[in-house]
Parts: sequence; C-alpha cells; structure tokens
Amino acid sequence: MRNVWHELSGLLLPMTCAGCGRPRTELCAVCRAALLGGPARRVRPSPGPPGLPAVYAAAPYETAVRAVLLAHKERGALGLAGALGRALASCVRAGTGQLDGAATPRGARPLRAEAPLLLVPVPSARSATAARGHDPVRRIAVTAARELRRSGRPAQVLAVLRQRRAVADQSGLDARQRRANLAGALELTAAGERLLRRGLVSHDRVILVDDLLTTGSTLAEAARAVGEGPGADREPSVRGGCRAAVVAASPSAFEINRN
Repeated sequence: MRNVWHELSGLLLPMTCAGCGRPRTELCAVCRAALLGGPARRVRPSPGPPGLPAVYAAAPYETAVRAVLLAHKERGALGLAGALGRALASCVRAGTGQLDGAATPRGARPLRAEAPLLLVPVPSARSATAARGHDPVRRIAVTAARELRRSGRPAQVLAVLRQRRAVADQSGLDARQRRANLAGALELTAAGERLLRRGLVSHDRVILVDDLLTTGSTLAEAARAVGEGPGADREPSVRGGCRAAVVAASPSAFEINRN
C-alpha cells in the first residue's frame, strides 16, 4: 500500500527536482548530469578493509547526488530508480571491461560476452525495508540489470545475501568500528548456498551492488559471505574475480584513486 501511495502522491503533489528542488521535474538536467554525466571510476576508501573487491562508482556522494539517493532511499521517490539504475549499470560495465573498451580490473579475468552477469544486492535489515516500504538497493539493481540487457549484456539480479544478525546503526562509527559491527553479519540464503557452493554459478560472474560506498566495510563483508558461505567446515572460495559497483562513493574515495 505504501508504494501505491508514493505513486499517487507523485501525481497529486507538486513535483520538484530531488537534487536541487527545481519545480516541475523529478530530476533536472543539471542534477541528472551530476549523476550520469561522467564516466564510472574505480574508487577505494582509505584505509580500505581487507577483502574489499574492486569497486566502481558513478559519482561522488555530495550535493545533488546525495540528495537524489536519499530521496529514493528514505522518501520513497521511486521514479528516481531509473536514473540510479542507469548509473549503476555504467559502473557494472566499467568494472567488467564492457564500457568502450575499458580495461578489466587488475587481477580479474575478462568476462565472456555470453556469460550473464549476476547482480547481488547488499541486503538491508528487514526492519529498515519495512519502514521504508521498499528495498532501495534491490530496486536499483533490478533497473540496472534491465538497462544492461537493453544494451545487449545479459544480466539478472540474484538476491542471495541476507543478514544473519542485527547490526548497530553505522552512522557515527569510524572505519574500524564499522568493520567490527559488520563482521559476520551477512550470510548466503539457502538458494545462494546451493548455487555458489555447488559450483552452479561462477564467482567471477557475481557483481556485488550497493547504493553507496563509504568505508567499504559493507562490501567487504558481502564479499566474505559470497566467497566463504556460512559453513565453518568449508574452505574459503576464490574471490579473485569478484567485483562491486555502487551508485556513489565518498569524495575521498575518488581523490585517492590514482590508477
């Protein structure tokens, strides 16, 4: 019902740009350019957490981009999923060497053109999803997969991660505290366990996706869960080909990237 209300309110209430407040548009040309106008780039937080895969982001998390992400995530501006999904798709292409001949990330093998990409969204807590009325990361991932298919790149969303325990609110925590807060917090679903542990899905086709990268702790934990699974008696899987894509990253993650 909440999603229906969001759709109706968009028709009944005055529309303003989510990025700057300009009237009569959900996303103005200037704010759209801030999100989509530049090439996706490799980003890296400092200090980077152990196990963090190669991550690509579309834009720094500031000003209009920050406002657009928050409008979609916290205020249910679902119409923004299209632009956010296109931004995420550009990062997936860059991270897999599929954008205008872009190089494949160091240490990762180029993907075969016919092998579908599997976008694995980082899960939100059930309570957060219920409070928002939607799962923002999964919604953006679905849109990104659709955009990739339209451009001739097979892709689908594979929601195989879930939270295995509650975590504290991350706001106000530094990088070390976030790593401790998230350690062991994610696990594969039963379906994910079957697909990834039994070799039905190759790890180098998995792209971890999230809306935002700050310290990298969440993506590092997701990579651990995908690579190792919950069984203590199992050997960790190779994560060399694991990649990640986010819509935005903290400005400092762009500034320190010298590759």
